[in-house]
Amino acid sequence: MTELLDRAFKAARNLPPAMQDDLARAIMAMTGEVTSVVQLTAEEEASFDESYAQAASGEFATDEQIRAIWAKHGL
Repeated sequence: MTELLDRAFKAARNLPPAMQDDLARAIMAMTGEVTSVVQLTAEEEASFDESYAQAASGEFATDEQIRAIWAKHGL
């Protein structure tokens, strides 16, 4: 183990448990042990499936729709 990695693990042990789990998931994803760092709900998965289907069929937002969203959020 490198000195930097050892220091990182020691520092991580002082973090709250939830943050430690988030770091562990990120490390495992980087090493191929876990396929996803973020666990999606069934509803979120369905939303992504719908979005991918829309993109595959060419259903993209118009420039006008994008400008309206930006304006709504002050961008």
